[in-house]
Amino acid sequence: HDCSEGGLAVALAEMCLAGRLGAELKLVNLPIDRLGLEDRVGLLFCESLGRFIVEIKPEHVADFEALMQANTVPCAEVGRVWDDDVLRIYGQDGTTVVWAEVAQLEQAFRGHLPLPSAKPPHGIAHLPVQSLPVGLAIVKQTQSIVNDKWSMDNQKKRVLILHANGSNRDHDAAAAIALAGGEPEIVHVNQLSKRERNLLDYHMLLVPGGFTYGDDLGSGVLWALDLRERFGADLDKFIASGRPVLGICNGFQALVKAGVFEGRSEAFEGSNSSNSSNLRSHTLTFNQSHHFECRWVYLQANANSACVFTQGIDEPIYCPVAHGEGRFMVRDDEALAQLQSSNRVALTYMGEGYPANPNGSTANIAGISNAAGNILGLMPHPENHIFHWQHPRWHRGELGLTGLRLFENGIRHA
Repeated sequence: HDCSEGGLAVALAEMCLAGRLGAELKLVNLPIDRLGLEDRVGLLFCESLGRFIVEIKPEHVADFEALMQANTVPCAEVGRVWDDDVLRIYGQDGTTVVWAEVAQLEQAFRGHLPLPSAKPPHGIAHLPVQSLPVGLAIVKQTQSIVNDKWSMDNQKKRVLILHANGSNRDHDAAAAIALAGGEPEIVHVNQLSKRERNLLDYHMLLVPGGFTYGDDLGSGVLWALDLRERFGADLDKFIASGRPVLGICNGFQALVKAGVFEGRSEAFEGSNSSNSSNLRSHTLTFNQSHHFECRWVYLQANANSACVFTQGIDEPIYCPVAHGEGRFMVRDDEALAQLQSSNRVALTYMGEGYPANPNGSTANIAGISNAAGNILGLMPHPENHIFHWQHPRWHRGELGLTGLRLFENGIRHA
C-alpha cells in the first residue's frame, strides 16, 4: 500500500481493514534519514508517492531485503501483522501512541463516529482528537457539530441531500453543508417515494456525486427518471418557489437529463417526442480524453450570472474533478450563444486546453444555472475542498480558494 494519502498510519489502518487483521508498527525502526522528519506526527501522517508498506512472509524476508539492497532502495522491517483486531503503533521511545481496534477504524472509515467504547490496556490512552489523522479529526468534529449544535437550532436551514444506490459523495456534501451553517439530512429516494420525507419541508436540495444505479443507461439517466417521474411535481414546486438546488457531478448529470435547466419536463432525455424543439439544448457526455479524469482544476465564477450560489465570488475556486462523462456540450452555436448571452454559464474552467479543461467542455463550461438562478449544476467537486488541509499543497503553505463559498451562498439564499 502506498503512503500517498494520509501517510503511513492511514495506509496501515486501511490494510488492517482490508485484511481484518491487527498490526504492530515501531516508529524507531523507520528508515527516516531521507524523510527529514523526527516528530511522531510527521512520521505517522506525512504523505509521499514513493513509499510503500509491503507485507512479506517470514521465509521471504531475507530475499526481499537482498533485492531492495541490490537496487539501492532503502527499506526496513518496521513491524508485524497480528492475528487479532488491534492496530498498535509505538513511538521512538517505545511508548504506545496509537491503540485502535479494527472495528473502531471501520466506524471512522464509514462515517459512524461514536467515541471509542473499548478501553485500551492499562496505561495506554487513545489519541486526542487533535492528534488523529486530520481527516478523521475533522469528520469527528463535524459529526459532533451536526448532532449537538445545528440539529437543536430550529433557525438553521434544512438541506435534503438526495441519495440513490451508487451515490458516494453524500457524506462529503453533508460535511460542506454543516460547515456552511445548514442542517443536512441524507435522504434515500425510496424515503421520498414512500412519503417518509417531503421534499417541500426543506429549504434547499443537493443532488450529490457518485455512480447512481451503476450508470447502466448512461450517467445520471436513471436518476433523472426518478426526479421527473417519481418526484416531478414536488420538484417543480420546489424550484418555482425559488429554493436553491445544487447538483454536483453525477447530480449535475441527473439534473441536466431531467430537463430542469430547460424549465420543462419534455426536455427529459427519455421523451418520445419527435419535436426537435423539445430536445435539450445541452448535455454531458464522455470526456474528450476518452478516460476517467481525476485532477484538480481552477474555476472562475461569472460575475454577471444570476446564480445565487456564485454571488460575490470574485476569486477562483480550486477543487478536484472525478468523472468519465463530464464533457459539457451544446446542440449548436445558437444554443451556446443563448447560454452565454443570458449569463447562465455560472462557472468556467480557467486556462485553455487540456488539462485546465479536463473533459473538453464547450467554451470551458464547468457549471450552469437556470434562468432564475436558483439551480446550479457543476461537474467539479467543491465539497472536497472545504478545509484548508484538503488543498493538495497545503503543507507547502498554499491555502484558500475553497469551494465552501458555494455552499455558504446556497444556505444564505435558502
